[in-house]
Amino acid sequence: MRIDIDSYREILDTLTRNKARSFLTGFGVFWGVFMLVALIGGGQGLKEMLEKNFEGFAQNTVIVWGQQTSKAYKGFRKGRWWSMDYKDIERLKQRVPELDVAAPVLFAPWGKSNTAYYGDQKTNPRIQGTSPDYAKVVAPKLYYGRYINEMDMKEHRKVCVIGKKIYKELFKEGGDPCGKSIRIDSTYYEVIGVDYASTNMNINGRGEEKVTLPVTLMQQTYNRGNQVDMIVATGRQGVVMSKLTDRIRETVTMAHFVDPTDEQGAMVFNTEVLFQMLDNLFRGVNFLIWLVGLGTLLAGAIGVSNIMMVTVRERTTEIGIRRAIGATPKMILSQIISESIVLTLVAGMSGILFGVLILQMLEMGNTEDGIVAAHFQVGFWTAIFAALVVSAMGVLAGLAPAARAMSIKPVDAMRDE
Repeated sequence: MRIDIDSYREILDTLTRNKARSFLTGFGVFWGVFMLVALIGGGQGLKEMLEKNFEGFAQNTVIVWGQQTSKAYKGFRKGRWWSMDYKDIERLKQRVPELDVAAPVLFAPWGKSNTAYYGDQKTNPRIQGTSPDYAKVVAPKLYYGRYINEMDMKEHRKVCVIGKKIYKELFKEGGDPCGKSIRIDSTYYEVIGVDYASTNMNINGRGEEKVTLPVTLMQQTYNRGNQVDMIVATGRQGVVMSKLTDRIRETVTMAHFVDPTDEQGAMVFNTEVLFQMLDNLFRGVNFLIWLVGLGTLLAGAIGVSNIMMVTVRERTTEIGIRRAIGATPKMILSQIISESIVLTLVAGMSGILFGVLILQMLEMGNTEDGIVAAHFQVGFWTAIFAALVVSAMGVLAGLAPAARAMSIKPVDAMRDE
């Protein structure tokens, strides 16, 4: 049997050309799925990283503090400095029953050098006094011990809860410091807990840099009388805090002869607005992620459709002969669509696997103290949905080429040959 070298080369060139087209088309689908998975996983990781900045901070919180008044009121000139007192807590609880908790916060006087000592070690913490209810607003992450309780408040116990940074600077040898005493200026305080909370949503400094005392003890130690610098409060479940802002300001100002409409003199910061802005931001980010990802997938599907059209055109004779020997239009349709689905599904699954691999490497590199800081991964059902989308696009991509293949008649195929 004699082999026609020219015919052999032509067949080889055709196969090579088809493989190149299939590879390029498959790469388009692969890249589209990879982009979709990478964007979803990256967006999830970014969201988790930002949420950790506010971890433990109640979302329905208002923070109230007094400033220099900007309006004259009841004989008092504007520009007057004023401060809240402990009785304002009870006033808020009575007149704004929608509030869940209200906690006072008192800070060490400005300009005073507060140095904490333990043995030969020393550091400069931020000193704050508060009540047990404060833990319901900014949740502590206790690594050792406990938080301040009501008995500490009533008995004015000289106890404190220290932040992570203060613990590491004073107790370099590690271990449980509870029961040991640290000295702040000339006063000794027993450590009852270590707070490892690392939220970036803070009040007057990061929690890891603070030493927290019972507010009653701090009022006595620093000669602050009944004063408080701030009041933090949270609403009951389902309460919209923005509707309570004016009533909270009025309740606090009426006992201190401050104009209830003086928003500068009596500041009320509503964190609910901040969290709503973040939610809206991530809704927009997720929309853009799916828009870009699905757009890239659609471009890949169009490429699949084009390559299948070329393939059908090159296989006109083959399809015509199959029709002549009894192949039904349904058989031709299923063949073309099956080829399209296989091409898109193989490329799509490869894109999913590669995307998951890249995200896993990113996640492993984003660790802090051996703990993963954020999870850059897609959920199982998200991956399944992406695979189904790829399969659906494979079907759509094969419809036009399949319709062309079914329209081929044996006579036309012979004439084309």
